[in-house]
Amino acid sequence: MALAAGVPEKHLRRRDVVHLSRDTYLPAAVSGDLRARIAAVLLTAPGIAVVSHLSAAALWGLEVPLQPVDHRVHLTVATGSAVRGRADRIIHRSPLYAGDVVRHDPFVQTSLSRTWADLASMLQPAALLAVTDQLLGLGCSVHELDQQLARRPRGRGVARARAVLPVADARAESPMESVLRWLVHSSGLPAPEVQLDVFTPGGRFVGRADLAWPDRKVLVEFDGDLHRDRDVFVNDLRRQNKLVAEGWIILRFSSADVLGRPDDVVAQIRAALAG
Repeated sequence: MALAAGVPEKHLRRRDVVHLSRDTYLPAAVSGDLRARIAAVLLTAPGIAVVSHLSAAALWGLEVPLQPVDHRVHLTVATGSAVRGRADRIIHRSPLYAGDVVRHDPFVQTSLSRTWADLASMLQPAALLAVTDQLLGLGCSVHELDQQLARRPRGRGVARARAVLPVADARAESPMESVLRWLVHSSGLPAPEVQLDVFTPGGRFVGRADLAWPDRKVLVEFDGDLHRDRDVFVNDLRRQNKLVAEGWIILRFSSADVLGRPDDVVAQIRAALAG
């Protein structure tokens, strides 16, 4: 194909060209672009292949936390297909039902609900909850997700999906906030309110909390990288002072806490609720 397009073979060996697999090349300048990588992989993929799993999630704009970096493209083909995985692609074999496949220009990929069902087979519950929260925020309904489970009532990830779905909430504002909420849920703590607006007894708005137990006057915040910005940091301090003045207990956690010291996070929340 390269030769037919007038690209000499020696150009394919240049440092500014990335060799994705045995017969697929990509300019190094766009090698980190997902759409460019997918387009390159599809050049030599069978026509029946559909972009799926983590690759489809990225095309839908979903952020999947807690995953190692892997630039391979995920493709789904029909069960029994002889297509094999390669250095630049992961092949999944599974039946595709009506409505599972859509054209999301310029690619043919799995629908939002089918992407969720596929991810359930490979993600841990905390990451799957983060994806589910985002899907609900994009307008994918619980009914659509339930339909996916009805189509495949057994198999890898189905039990996990059934456990996560009732906990999902479209109001979650970040994937790591969802991960924190799953930690709270899986630890048996009372279910919190999500993105609660807090007012004074006189009706003055004080602030919004990621997770809250208003009957105990306990708030939990997840502080991501955005909170390191000076203006955000200053606003956080002012809001926190107002909340403390209104009698709220405030706990703030980072990803280092949630991922590195989850037992301590749960213990601190439990103690605050008990107090």
